[in-house]
Amino acid sequence: MSRDKNRIITIANQKGGVGKTTTAINLATALAAIGESVLIIDLDPQGNASTGLGIQRRDRRFSSYDLMMGTHTIDTIVHPTVVPNLSIIPSTMDLLGLEMEISRQSDRVFRLKKALGTPEALAYSYILVDCPPSFNLLTMNAMAAAHSVLVPLQCEFFALEGLSQLLETVDQIRQSVNPQLDIQGIVLTMFDSRNNLAQQVVSDVRTHLGEKVYHTLIPRNVRVSEAPSYGKPAILYDLKCAGSQAYLQLASEVIQRERQRKAAA
Repeated sequence: MSRDKNRIITIANQKGGVGKTTTAINLATALAAIGESVLIIDLDPQGNASTGLGIQRRDRRFSSYDLMMGTHTIDTIVHPTVVPNLSIIPSTMDLLGLEMEISRQSDRVFRLKKALGTPEALAYSYILVDCPPSFNLLTMNAMAAAHSVLVPLQCEFFALEGLSQLLETVDQIRQSVNPQLDIQGIVLTMFDSRNNLAQQVVSDVRTHLGEKVYHTLIPRNVRVSEAPSYGKPAILYDLKCAGSQAYLQLASEVIQRERQRKAAA
């Protein structure tokens, strides 16, 4: 079965606190708002994407752990969200033990890819995988299953150093388990226009990586930070705030890049 009928995008950065989950939730919401059918797979044991979309821990009877273990399929785990066209496979702390449970299995890196090679997965035009802030077996599974990696990058001093490590990881995955994997794009987050260092980081990243960097800058925004505590994406919590508007622009760029990719194929 062809996997080109949908687009699987892994959202990853081994550094925490860069806006990875916020990007996953709000990009997914923006894509859903323009009519795309979107699924988020929460692969982070902390489960912040699940909480941020209003899925209470007591309601997570089954989770991405069960999907990875092969005991349940997407249709028996998936939860609808407050956003039309957006569903999520939630996370639980069970994921913490998954690496030990499957580490000796020959298919340990391909568990997620196998789970997404089903008719249920093909019902979604976009699948976004929210990874933990580390490079472990969960992240490897996400990259092995994905068509591309989207990298949120905080506008701070050590940004380029961490980015080079991540790009090396993507290259290793491409060479070893997933030849089709590429960089979907790099999105600069937590941008403060009043901060000269942030301006310099933007300039440096664009100089080094050119067109791989999205034009949209995601600003630091209080309303975006508040939204998860209400179990809502920022785009639903406050559509007009600067952060929400930036994520809508980012979604437009993602769609545009997909059109260009398809045209060039």
